[in-house]
Amino acid sequence: MALLPFRKRATTPDSTAALAGFLHGFSIEVMPRTAAKIENLGALLPKGTRVYIAHIDGTTIDDMVATARRLSGEGVQVMPHFPARIIRDRAVLEDWIARYQGEAGVSQALLLAGGIDTPRGDFHSSMQLLESGLFDKAGFTRLHVAGHPEGNRDIDPGGGMKNVTEALRWKQDFSSRTDAQMAIVTQFAFEAAPIIHWADGLKAAGIDLPVHIGVAGPAKLQTMIKYAVACGVGPSLRVLQRRAKDVTKLVKPFEPTEVLSDLALHKAANPDFNIEQVHFFPLGGIKAAAEWAAEHGAPGNRAAVATC
Repeated sequence: MALLPFRKRATTPDSTAALAGFLHGFSIEVMPRTAAKIENLGALLPKGTRVYIAHIDGTTIDDMVATARRLSGEGVQVMPHFPARIIRDRAVLEDWIARYQGEAGVSQALLLAGGIDTPRGDFHSSMQLLESGLFDKAGFTRLHVAGHPEGNRDIDPGGGMKNVTEALRWKQDFSSRTDAQMAIVTQFAFEAAPIIHWADGLKAAGIDLPVHIGVAGPAKLQTMIKYAVACGVGPSLRVLQRRAKDVTKLVKPFEPTEVLSDLALHKAANPDFNIEQVHFFPLGGIKAAAEWAAEHGAPGNRAAVATC
């Protein structure tokens, strides 16, 4: 399937409305240290927004649970990361689940391999976490897994999508064996055409889990490039590289308007398109991402509840 030849377009009334609808129910990712900078995250986001809490290596479970407890009290839906490679064994996993549930009322989780090369214990993949049965046993209502629209060199060292697609097919099969709702939340990318190509490829491979597409919130171009390189963003990095050649744009924040408008218009024209929600990585700050979403969202979006 050929990539779609998107060109930069001016904002139109149609694209404005499409973007507002596409942003409904967006989610956002924080870390304990970034969340601590916001006095009341619930006052900044639409009621019921899903907030992922990233568990970076070196962060203690005490800090993670405390952040989850605080944010739950502010009226958002908390979804902590469970990085398989830093979880020592089944007993630790069971303890984390119990603490999140008992101390913060958490009933949903993002399961992923994690950002380290060598596992610290018995787990090395999100599939092992799913197979443990502990999330089902605890009655977690929602389990998300990671997606990579531009591939993942950790999973497919030679490039391509073979292993990541097989892993998602396994997770698709697992979804039929659990009562929990499942979805794919992706790494961020900067160009709509490769995202659409990847999402359509999933459907062709028989994977129909809903996709929550990752995008980077507004940030300085230098910041965006740094994170994009560190996170292994693929061909869509060229969007930033082209912009970097224009010295007049170096001091202006890079915003996700173009990629999200293109995806929104595609969704409006193809209602069965499997991307259902937007997930923000607030590289330029939580407040900047939340304000951008509010500025471009539909009226009443501040009362939206994440339901997909």
